[in-house]
Amino acid sequence: MNHMKDAKDNGPDVVLIGAGIMSATLGMMLKELQPNLRIEIFERLDVAAAESSDAWNNAGTGHSAFCELNYTPEKPDGTIDILKAVKIAESFEISKQFWAYLIQNNIIELPTSFIKSIPHMSFVWGNDNVNFLRKRYETMTQCPLFQGMEYSEDREQLKEWIPLIMEGRDTSEPIAATRMDLGTDVNFGALTRSMFNYLQQQEGVTIHFSHEVRKLRQVEDGRWRIRVKDLKSGDKRSVYAKYLFIGAGGGALALLEKSDIPEGQGYGGFPVSGQWLKCTNRAVIERHQAKVYGLAAVGSPPMSVPHLDTRYINGQQELLFGPYAGFSTKFLKKGSFLDLPRSIKPANLRPMISAGIQNMALTKYLIDQVRQSPEERLGALKDYFPEAKAEDWELEVAGQRVQIIKKDADKGGVLEFGTEVVSGANCTLAALLGASPGASTSVSIMIGLLERCFMQRVNSEEWKGKLKEMIPSYGQSLSKNPELLEQVREYTGRVLDLVPAVKEK
Repeated sequence: MNHMKDAKDNGPDVVLIGAGIMSATLGMMLKELQPNLRIEIFERLDVAAAESSDAWNNAGTGHSAFCELNYTPEKPDGTIDILKAVKIAESFEISKQFWAYLIQNNIIELPTSFIKSIPHMSFVWGNDNVNFLRKRYETMTQCPLFQGMEYSEDREQLKEWIPLIMEGRDTSEPIAATRMDLGTDVNFGALTRSMFNYLQQQEGVTIHFSHEVRKLRQVEDGRWRIRVKDLKSGDKRSVYAKYLFIGAGGGALALLEKSDIPEGQGYGGFPVSGQWLKCTNRAVIERHQAKVYGLAAVGSPPMSVPHLDTRYINGQQELLFGPYAGFSTKFLKKGSFLDLPRSIKPANLRPMISAGIQNMALTKYLIDQVRQSPEERLGALKDYFPEAKAEDWELEVAGQRVQIIKKDADKGGVLEFGTEVVSGANCTLAALLGASPGASTSVSIMIGLLERCFMQRVNSEEWKGKLKEMIPSYGQSLSKNPELLEQVREYTGRVLDLVPAVKEK
C-alpha cells in the first residue's frame, strides 16, 4: 500500500533534481556559501553520476577549446572566430579553480582520482584544412589563454607527438596538428561522486536515490510542491521547497514542461545517442598519449566530432575512438522510448517541426550513422589510425544527449548545440537544458545561476568574499589579464598536480 506523506512545514530550502555534475556543483557551492541551507537531492537511479556524468557516457575531455575545432568556425571573410573558444577556455579555468579549492580544503579526494594532464591536439589533412588550422593557430595564440600552443606540419615532429596516427599514412598528403600540453582528462563521474560523498555527510543535506519526481507545481506561498515516488517501496510524498533546480540531463525537459512556467514554453529536445570504439589491445593503448580531435563531417552535430582519445577510467588508461552518432527516442540512456513523443506539446510543436525541416542534413547523417556496418566504423577509425586492426577494438555504448530546440521569431524554431539555463521570472526554479560542453563549464554555469537567482545574496559582502575564496579570479577576465591567468594556472596546476602552465625551455 502506498503511503501519502507531506512535508510542508519543515521542507528544504533547495531541492536538486538529478545526481549529476550540475546538481553536485550547485549543491556544493550553496553549502559552502551558506552552510545552514537545507538541501534535498532526488535521483531516479540508485547511484550518483550514472547518466551523462559517467566516465563511459561523457567525453571526459576537460573542454578548454584547445583542440575542439567546432568552437572556432571560419567566417565568410576567411578569418577565424574564437569568441566561443575564449568563453569556454575561461570557463574551464574557473572550474579548475573551484576544484582546487575543494582539494585544498580536503572536501574531495586527491586530484589524480579525477583529473590528469594529457596533451590536447587537433589533427587535419588536405590543403584547405591545413590552411584553416594554421590560421586558427595564428589567431588563437594572440590570446593569453592559448599561448603555449604548438603548431607543426613536420612529419618527424608529428611522429613523436602521435605515432599511431602517423604510421602507414600517405606521405604525399598535406597534414598539420596543434598541441597544447595544458590539456586534461577529467573523470566527471568520479568528481561528481566525490562531491556527493561530502555533501551526504553535511548537516541539512539528504540524498534520495531511486526516487523519481512525478509532478511539479508552484503553490500560493511561492514554494514548489514536488511530488516524489520511491521506486523501491512505491511510497509517494510531496516535498515543498523555496528553490528548485532541475539538473536531470535528458530528463530536464519533461520536468520543465511539468513546471508550467511561461519561460519554459516552446522548448523541445532532439536526442542523439553515441557509441565508441574501445581499444582492447594494451600495447596499442600505451602508444597513444593524447586527445586528438579532428573536423566533424558536414551536417553532423558538434558532439560527433571524431577523436582518438586517451582516457583514464577506474584508474586505468583507455583508448577510445568516436563518437559514432545514433538515434533513439530515449532522452536518457536508462530512459523510455516514449520520451521524445511525450515531450511534444502544442507550445513546442511548431519550433520542433521548423528545426526538423532546417536540419535535414543532420537527420540524414544520423540515419547513415545508425546503418553503419562494423567495416564502415573501422574505416572511419583508419582515417586517424591507418594501421588499426578490427580485432583490437570493440563497440561501447555511450550516453544520450538531448540537443535543445527553441522558439525563434524568424525561423520558427532552431536547434542549439550548447547548454542553457531556463529560469522563471521570480527565479525560484531553474532548469539546465542541452549537452556539451556542460560538465567542463559546470562551475561557470552555476555561478551564472547564483547571480541570477540569488542576486541579493551574491552581492552581499559575505557571499562575494566566499566566491573570491573559492574562485580567485571571480569577477575578472582571464583572457584580458595575462598576469592573473598565470597566477591562476600556477595555483590550479600545483594543487591539482597538472603540468606547469609555462614549459621550461
